[in-house]
Amino acid sequence: MGLAVTLAVTICGESAVAEPRPTLAQARAKLAKLNDQMDQYVERYNLATERWKEAKKKFDTVNAELTKEQERVEVLRRDVAHMAAVAYQSGAAAFALPNLIGAENPTDALDQMASFTQLATSQALIVTSYQSVLDKLTRRRNDAKTLVTEADKARKDVRDERTKIEKAVREQLKLLRRLGTYKAGNPNSPGLKYNGPASGNSLAVLRFAFAQIGKPYRWGGTGPGSWDCSGLSQAAWAKGGVSLPRTTTQQWAWGSSRRVSMDNLRPGDLIFSRGLGHMGIYIGDGKMLHAPQTGDVVKITPLSRYGNHRFLGGIRP
Repeated sequence: MGLAVTLAVTICGESAVAEPRPTLAQARAKLAKLNDQMDQYVERYNLATERWKEAKKKFDTVNAELTKEQERVEVLRRDVAHMAAVAYQSGAAAFALPNLIGAENPTDALDQMASFTQLATSQALIVTSYQSVLDKLTRRRNDAKTLVTEADKARKDVRDERTKIEKAVREQLKLLRRLGTYKAGNPNSPGLKYNGPASGNSLAVLRFAFAQIGKPYRWGGTGPGSWDCSGLSQAAWAKGGVSLPRTTTQQWAWGSSRRVSMDNLRPGDLIFSRGLGHMGIYIGDGKMLHAPQTGDVVKITPLSRYGNHRFLGGIRP
């Protein structure tokens, strides 16, 4: 009996040692790693979704054009079919050779026949022309359909990333609650008023961005009650009259001719992290406004918290 108790205690003790509860420092480190992973998961998911939307839009446009052309061709086909029937019926009587020879005015009959033939030929040429357009549009639709199929496959493939995201979110929330740092945020937050040094388009951008402070981060969020980082920057710059692409990667590529160094940032400029997993809006005084990650809210953060080595550069839209 004593040996059994000793073994039980030893086994339980080894089990406890094998799976110790993580320290707060370990929990923070794991959370930071999860946050970095989430940035990449979300960016890949958003990119795939945008590719699918663009391909679907192109397909719908070409398909609508094709439908209109098909309707026009069918009308012409019916007209030519009717003309063919009339020509057949008339040819059996008025345009038959005996009748033509015995007609009171053969010249008038020949003129009438020539005019009818020319009209039929003209209509046939039009149908041929439209058939060419129809063939071209059909090829365009097939090409667009191929794009949709490929993009849809990409989106289906990235559903694995969505699964990873949802799993990571659960782990993030668990760690945040353990650390006591979870922030639910307020989807109806009135935010703050911007009174900093900016004018024109940038002023409109920063006023909108500041009004979002306190709203929760949500991966894939495009407002108005929650945001992810690129969704917030896209909406903010829309207020400044600039149409930005949806994702961080797309925005960085879009701004290839508008790049600015970290030493020359102005309020309203967009800042991008290395790896393009995250971004924010520079507000001056070495700070940025951004939607950070799960369990946090739109807020202002000093760039020094991350270190300049974390940033790839800026864009001035």
